[in-house]
Amino acid sequence: MLMFVIGLLLFFAAHSVSIIDEEWRNRMAARLGEPLWQGLYSLVSLAGLALIIWGYAMARQVALPLYAPPVWTRHVALLVMLPVFPLLIATYFPGRIQHAARHPMLLAVLLWAVAHLLANGNLADVVLFGSFLTWAAVDRLSLIRRTPRPQPMLPAWKLNDLIAVAGGTGIYLAFLFGLHQWLIGVPVLP
Repeated sequence: MLMFVIGLLLFFAAHSVSIIDEEWRNRMAARLGEPLWQGLYSLVSLAGLALIIWGYAMARQVALPLYAPPVWTRHVALLVMLPVFPLLIATYFPGRIQHAARHPMLLAVLLWAVAHLLANGNLADVVLFGSFLTWAAVDRLSLIRRTPRPQPMLPAWKLNDLIAVAGGTGIYLAFLFGLHQWLIGVPVLP
């Protein structure tokens, strides 16, 4: 569990710099140069992500249940997950979805975390998904006082929303019918 928590701390420390002190982030990026700053940010994030994956896999082996979700919450979780992948794709394909969601990736993370908290009640699950839920909520609230950084994205096009919905639905179905089990080791459908 220690590596898992260290991974979460590294990952969220890197992803929370702008939330906590955007001016410091900008000064450091100016001092080091934006490419070096982004490279260091990426290395810390990847190290954190690797520790999260490794630590979570180890923590799941010793299941410590905190609550037992009723079966019906798994069905609700499947519905909550439906817009997650279209929102992720809409982050990079500007259109009506991106405009309505304001920050579609954060909304996708919020929904992903809520869905997984509905369906899972072990300590490792609550720590992982609860951490992502908290971070995404705090980041989304922080956008009230700060301007989001420009994200790389494709040019605006009238079919971007269709691409986001079709592509996201395709990814959702792939996860539903085997990709989740292949990547995570847990089947979505029994």
